Amino acid sequence: MDVVKVINSINEQTKNGISEVYLVACGGSLVDMYPSKYFLESEAQKIVTGMYTANEFVHALPKRLNKDSLVIVCSHGGNTPESVEASKTAKEHGAHTIGLTHNKEAALLQYSNHAFLYEWGEDSDVKNNPMAIILSLCVEVLKVVEGYEHYEAFQNGMGKVNGIISEGKKQVGPRTKAFADKYGSEELFYILSSGASYGHAYGFAICSLMEMQWLNAASIHSGEYFHGPFEVTDKETPFILMMNEGRTRALDERALKFLNQYAGKVEVVDAKELGIGTIAEEVVEFFNPILFYSILCEYREALATVRNHPLETRRYMGKVAY
Repeated sequence: MDVVKVINSINEQTKNGISEVYLVACGGSLVDMYPSKYFLESEAQKIVTGMYTANEFVHALPKRLNKDSLVIVCSHGGNTPESVEASKTAKEHGAHTIGLTHNKEAALLQYSNHAFLYEWGEDSDVKNNPMAIILSLCVEVLKVVEGYEHYEAFQNGMGKVNGIISEGKKQVGPRTKAFADKYGSEELFYILSSGASYGHAYGFAICSLMEMQWLNAASIHSGEYFHGPFEVTDKETPFILMMNEGRTRALDERALKFLNQYAGKVEVVDAKELGIGTIAEEVVEFFNPILFYSILCEYREALATVRNHPLETRRYMGKVAY
């Protein structure tokens, strides 16, 4: 499916152009949508953006939802009941729906006006993964509806990011093993970041650590760290800080300065150090989370190996009624 054709087709079917974009999913798929929420809220002057966990979208449907609304729903397996119901609800209210899944037989596709079957796995190009596809869709919406002066810079960045990630993985290889050896027996982690990457701080906490490793974890926005959370900082509690390149880097640097003074266990993953700066400064901040996702996957794999806890192990998900 072609991003440009899909968005142009939807926009042509609206009365006044796409007026709202709702990003709807659960868990890791919802995390993949955060960069797009950040992008549209940052760059759009007229388009309204909403990001919802799917069950809340169904039970607390936004009253703005109308025939000029675009609802993007993502579900990896494509059969998450809440996400399927959200897409069905959106379609019943006349909104335009785009479904993203890895499963060509997904129930989600029944309620999607347009569908993207994305690539997944170690060998896939990240531009064909859901986070990048959803971001590309939202960039296209902005270009078509309002115009976007950095469109070409964004497209150039999308062409570069996979190579940056490949080199970044090589760079952090020894570091991830050292991290896992050092922190393999810890039971609690705090994850910090800002800007477009805050969603992945949340995602790494709830998916990689809580779901996949049964560890206690919480995300903290770098800007909010000094408004309560920093009181738990001590020499014994581990912090992981994802440092962005772009407008919100100052927030991450401020957090790092404090952590270096008062914390004893700090792991820094710096997008600048990993080479993200080869992407134009006008758009680089939107690519930080795409890089961080792939790099933090290396960290969680190393941690799972040291802890002898395979990432696929579950005790509740898909095993009991909920």
